[in-house]
Amino acid sequence: MEMAMQSLKYLGMMFPLWLAISANAAPSIQSEPIQPIPKAVIKNPAMVELGKKLFFEPRLSKSGFISCNSCHNLSTGGSDNLSSSIGDHWQQGPIRSPSVLNSSMNVAQFWDGRAKSLQEQASGPIANPREMASNHVLALDVLRSIPAYVNEFNQVFGRKQITMQEVTQAIAAFEETLVTPDSRFDQWLKGNKKALNAQELRGYQTFKTAGCVACHNGPAVGGNSFQKMGLVAPYQTSNPAQGRAGVTGNDADRMAFKVPSLRNVALRAPYFHDAGAPTLEAAVSTMGKLQLGRAFNQQEIGDIVAFLHTLTGKQPQIVLPILPASSNNTPHPTPFN
Repeated sequence: MEMAMQSLKYLGMMFPLWLAISANAAPSIQSEPIQPIPKAVIKNPAMVELGKKLFFEPRLSKSGFISCNSCHNLSTGGSDNLSSSIGDHWQQGPIRSPSVLNSSMNVAQFWDGRAKSLQEQASGPIANPREMASNHVLALDVLRSIPAYVNEFNQVFGRKQITMQEVTQAIAAFEETLVTPDSRFDQWLKGNKKALNAQELRGYQTFKTAGCVACHNGPAVGGNSFQKMGLVAPYQTSNPAQGRAGVTGNDADRMAFKVPSLRNVALRAPYFHDAGAPTLEAAVSTMGKLQLGRAFNQQEIGDIVAFLHTLTGKQPQIVLPILPASSNNTPHPTPFN
């Protein structure tokens, strides 16, 4: 309760600053709680191209069926739009997959933040028995058995010896390019007053004045902090995930999850770590009650949802890679029924 009161007091102090900006005026980017997403800067095209192949490479899984893109589908907002991702032997994971789009802007990776970087995150699913269900030794054996991969790793890293360090570095390099700039909201931030209509502008003002921006701010509109799910009132769920407490062992971190980015949020229903909100309307209503102690009326919900739709940016236009052929020495997959 003390944490909730402190958070609400902080919001009360900040509201006058956010209210000072008129919705009808050209905004000052520096004074807004949200900033435009910068375009990706590709420093090593060859590494990015290798990472793209590995992102779509199903042979990194035990079954030869599951790739990174299976759960982080770049055609559907960087997630799988399922309440719980499907892994090896049709196992359901304990939590829904977060979007890989703009994930380079996250303070950490996974809902509980157990991976500090994209590179650290990339190694986890390969060896997770409920996801890709392989192991690092087997995954490397697969890559080392394919001459075209050996040559490509040699061209990118200057040696033919393939290690997991290089695999995850390449995947992370590709994922860093998966940003979605130039949304209509970004255009408005940059001074195009015609980019948003009246309802969308009302929604943004309500989003600010209600206090949503206390957690959903910055270029990614979130992703940069951990917050307790159910700050004002407990969140009721049957999902077993405990948030940061599972990483820190600190009971005070129970139900504290990484705040999701709201970029492209309209593309990836259902919502929350447990998929507890089937629609954006339901998510906005629940967040108002549990995080802000506020019951939004139907117009406010509709306005905020209209604003959230303006956060959909230009999606990465990915040309699917042609993966190199296996050799006679490539370990055979273990398919599941």
